[in-house]
Amino acid sequence: MEKINDYINTLVHKPYIVLLSFVLLSSCSWIQEDPSSLVTDTTIGDSDEACAQWVTGVYSKWIYDMFCWGYFPRMLEFDADYISGPDWLFGTFGAGNFQGEPDLTDALWKGCYGLIGRANNAERHIAVMENISKATKNNAIGELKFQKAFAYFMLVRAYGDVPIQPETETFDRNQARKPVTEVYDYIIAQLESATRMLYKNTDPAYQVGHVSAGSAAGLLAKVYATEAAYAMPAGTEVIVRTGTPYTTDSGNKRYAPLQTRSFYKQSVPGYEALDPMQLYQQAADWAEAVLDGTYGDYQLLSYDQLWVKANCNASEFLFSVNTVSGDATYKTSVHTQYEGYLTAPNSDFIQSGGWTGCTRHWYELFDHDDYRITKGVRHRWRNYTQRESNSGFYYPYDDEYTIMATGRNLAGDWVKAPVAPFNDGVNYYYSTDAQCLAFTTKYEDVTDPSIDQADANWPFLRLADVILIYAEALNELGKPGDALIQLNKVRERSNADRASMGGSKALSTKELRRSAILEERAKELACEADRRWDLIRWGIYLDAMNALGGTDDSGVNKNRTARNLLFPLPQQEINTNSAINGNNPGWQ
Repeated sequence: MEKINDYINTLVHKPYIVLLSFVLLSSCSWIQEDPSSLVTDTTIGDSDEACAQWVTGVYSKWIYDMFCWGYFPRMLEFDADYISGPDWLFGTFGAGNFQGEPDLTDALWKGCYGLIGRANNAERHIAVMENISKATKNNAIGELKFQKAFAYFMLVRAYGDVPIQPETETFDRNQARKPVTEVYDYIIAQLESATRMLYKNTDPAYQVGHVSAGSAAGLLAKVYATEAAYAMPAGTEVIVRTGTPYTTDSGNKRYAPLQTRSFYKQSVPGYEALDPMQLYQQAADWAEAVLDGTYGDYQLLSYDQLWVKANCNASEFLFSVNTVSGDATYKTSVHTQYEGYLTAPNSDFIQSGGWTGCTRHWYELFDHDDYRITKGVRHRWRNYTQRESNSGFYYPYDDEYTIMATGRNLAGDWVKAPVAPFNDGVNYYYSTDAQCLAFTTKYEDVTDPSIDQADANWPFLRLADVILIYAEALNELGKPGDALIQLNKVRERSNADRASMGGSKALSTKELRRSAILEERAKELACEADRRWDLIRWGIYLDAMNALGGTDDSGVNKNRTARNLLFPLPQQEINTNSAINGNNPGWQ
């Protein structure tokens, strides 16, 4: 029991074995879990502990079924312009063939609807409990409403129209897809209720690591801004710095310079009747409520403290999926995929992993001294296979780091001896393939870096995200000065140059500010599974992906067509749900 309570306090709670017996029917629609397999109020009871167990069972779905098998964050992250990795890891999904990716069914559709079904069932049981306080009951139900809202938010962005599962115990499993606007209305209603029911993070009863009233308010800001961008008129300009990754000069493969491209929003079906300015006003109001302390105390961490394991549940993290070091069930592959695990705790050598990174064009978006590349990107590392050759990799391939690593400039001229921290006697080199990318250090600090699936949390919603949403909304609402104040909160934390409406890098127009804020999101939220969804909601996904000229830095196919705007519904859902006829466009 003590161990269970410890896990509850860190969000990924290890539920009783009976809670792990929740299963999905294999012969019916994935939209409902089998009620006969669920624990009931007679087996759990009516107490604070029983209430916590119901909530625990819902939180646990993020890990068990979704993250622990490595499906997440892969399903949310790998289809974007600035993300890359080896072809074998990105596979058919990373190459745009979403229908050839069975993990979409298991992780996203089945996982989210399994969580929703479990949350509905838990809410029904908690609602009738009599031996818990009103505050405890309200907070628990608020947590469940937040989880449902977040699951639907992922579903509607990925699939467009989706079914809304009835909250009653019994219902017709053949549920039709609801229009996107109706799904968003449901999400908003759940979150608004949650803001009134959840504890603030300043309340004595609040448990660190759980969602709070501020989490719901922050997600509301993001939901409204997502709808608003979708609803912006066709032809709205967004400027993106992009281009083909390489050029060939005299047979030599060289990085191509960044190009500044103007893209114009393509209309997104289903959002035409919405008023984007009304939606942006709602986004601004909810973001402001988070920042002004209405729903608790939220602060940006200093950059040096942001990705420290001890701060993984600090107030900047409004909603994270936590994990447990060395646990066979409550595990993720986040640390392995982005950092790689070491041959031993204090080793210099990566045993395996460290595959997923950002492209060179992403790296070049930053100011020279921005902490997000000086500290947030790995600049030298060694794989275990390089031990015998006394070698290692360095990044990036430019005069500064090449001289630091080899003593020579890009022309091959000897300049000076390697300098710290490269002057350790190791022969560092660079490779123009998936071995050398802009690998993040966000998930580096874990309890034991030498084990596969170490305890790196996944940050689904951060305060920096909400601040940038606020900046975006203020800009669209015609408040440029206020928008830049918010943008600069994030930039100053990372030692980036201040954005302004004057000077050599003036953001003097709404279009320039819009594009700068979207670019800031790409920089700040890199490797946090946001980029695809930002491109989609702004209607520039196809332009941004195809601007790469076919493949990215690692040779992964980035050609995209209109069918890639939505994921395909699982064939099993179409086969078993008589209320759904056909798939999303292009996925027949």
